[in-house]
Amino acid sequence: MSRLPQWLGGLGSGLVRLGERLEARKATAEARPAAGPTSVTGPTPGAAPTSVATPTPVPTPVSASAAAPPSGAGAVPAAGPVPAAEPVATLPAPAAQAAPGARPDPVAAVPWGVRVAAEVGWRLLVLAGTLWVLMRVISAVRLVVLAFVAGLLITALLQPTVALLKRRGVPRGLATALTFLSGFVVMGLVGWFVVWQVTENLDDLSKQVQHGITELKRWLLNSPFHVTQGQINNIADKLSEAIGTSTKDITSAGIEGVQVIIEVLTGILLAMFSTLFLLYDGPRIWQWLLKLVPEAAREGVAGAGPRAWATLTAYVRGTVIVALIDAIFIGIGLYFLKVPMYVPLAVFIFLFAFIPLVGAVVSGALAVVVALVTRDVFTAAMVLVVVLAVQQIEGHVLQPFILGRAVRVHPLAVVLAVAAGSMTAGIGGAVVAVPLVAVTNTVVGYLRAYAKEETPPKVSS
Repeated sequence: MSRLPQWLGGLGSGLVRLGERLEARKATAEARPAAGPTSVTGPTPGAAPTSVATPTPVPTPVSASAAAPPSGAGAVPAAGPVPAAEPVATLPAPAAQAAPGARPDPVAAVPWGVRVAAEVGWRLLVLAGTLWVLMRVISAVRLVVLAFVAGLLITALLQPTVALLKRRGVPRGLATALTFLSGFVVMGLVGWFVVWQVTENLDDLSKQVQHGITELKRWLLNSPFHVTQGQINNIADKLSEAIGTSTKDITSAGIEGVQVIIEVLTGILLAMFSTLFLLYDGPRIWQWLLKLVPEAAREGVAGAGPRAWATLTAYVRGTVIVALIDAIFIGIGLYFLKVPMYVPLAVFIFLFAFIPLVGAVVSGALAVVVALVTRDVFTAAMVLVVVLAVQQIEGHVLQPFILGRAVRVHPLAVVLAVAAGSMTAGIGGAVVAVPLVAVTNTVVGYLRAYAKEETPPKVSS
């Protein structure tokens, strides 16, 4: 009980001090401006610059029970300053809505289908421009491109022979030299044989042509088509007039023929050099070409290359076999029908077989015309039957069996490719168009399958 007066005295003095501090804070709060952020405004002319108002901490009320010391404590210590309240984070204001009269976004106003068509359209324009530039470049160096492609086709034909000689223990250089020399010697002998047969039989052929034209006139006069002698003479006069007016063109074509011969010889030399280096150093050339491909796509291209080469080799080998069978059987038919120059015609059929569809039609028509002007209508009709029968066997039996599915191309693609190749680079373009389409089909199919394998599998939910 002796300490009770002391405890009451300390409690009274603490309450007095707390009241004084509350009065002081209240006066300070009333002297300051209202709490809350104010915007900064520019200085008013002639007035003192204003500062940015800061939020004023709200004093925390202290109750008497909180300020009282615990039971048994001594004098109440002096209360310290109350800490300021932490600023409260405010949420950002929502975005302002578009005004009712504002115009909509033009991109959003375009229909989705039109936007897709526009995206596809400009990409197609870029591809078309790239192809146009590429075709212009190829046309400028057409001789070099055709010579290299011809060398590539000859290499595809001769490369199995080099591989066979290497397996027999022949060194690579010797195997390449033997294959190269034998291949071009055989092709040179075939060309010489054709020219020799034509020149040897030219006089006899001209006599037979004149006799055939006479027989054709007689057959037309006695035919059920009611052709008169005047109509036949009129056609002959028009042909003579056309030949006479075209004499100047024929002369200029003969002068340009010298330039054509020079270009052909240059192309043959380029094709020979290309074939020699491709036979000897083909793998290293392919490895060098792979280094030019970006690293990300190098693996896919490295896998597509051997498959493209296998397709090209199968196409060339199968085409040579099919052309040889056509030439042999049609030549035998011409021999039994006693058509003159059956051997050169068989060689022409073999060469024209490298132009799919179109070559068979042209070579068959040539054989029928020769039979018509040298023999008679019946012989020409029989030659037509032989040609059609051999071509039907070729199209339905030989090509599917020999070429296989790897190089099978749809007939529409063949016709379009041959037409585009002939328009771009003449006969050479028609020859290389179909193998190019076959190789492209193989490469695209492999790259599509490779991309599917590289795509990571989807994880199901």
